[in-house]
Amino acid sequence: MSDSAEPARLDLPARAHRFAAEWSPTLARVLLGLVLAWFGYHELVAPALWTGYVPGVTSGSQVAVAAVLVHGWVLLVLAVSIVAGVALRLVAALAALLVLQIVITLTITGGLTDLTLRDVGVLGLAVCLTGGSKQRAVLSG
Repeated sequence: MSDSAEPARLDLPARAHRFAAEWSPTLARVLLGLVLAWFGYHELVAPALWTGYVPGVTSGSQVAVAAVLVHGWVLLVLAVSIVAGVALRLVAALAALLVLQIVITLTITGGLTDLTLRDVGVLGLAVCLTGGSKQRAVLSG
């Protein structure tokens, strides 16, 4: 091994740290977008499976179905905006509010469950993206 290769090898942890610091917010953005898109899609293709989560209305009602469909579209729009990096901090804040609403509704209707705690993690991810100032591959800040 040559002497010039040694400094590059020693610098590998620093380079890996720099890479993670630069790209982890983008990975977080894509992962949050995937979660939102997954649930938005499923709410749109099978709204009847989700109407039980709509508070204050009968689960089989047309109002509940309409609410789920609107919710599904909102999730999809937020997902696309977050992945594309369009007005990221604003959209991440809106996603955080939406996920907070989901966490509160799940806690009220079903108590503290594994489902609710999973969504608390998603909420944390959305909140973290609202405060980030350095992002890769965004259309606007």
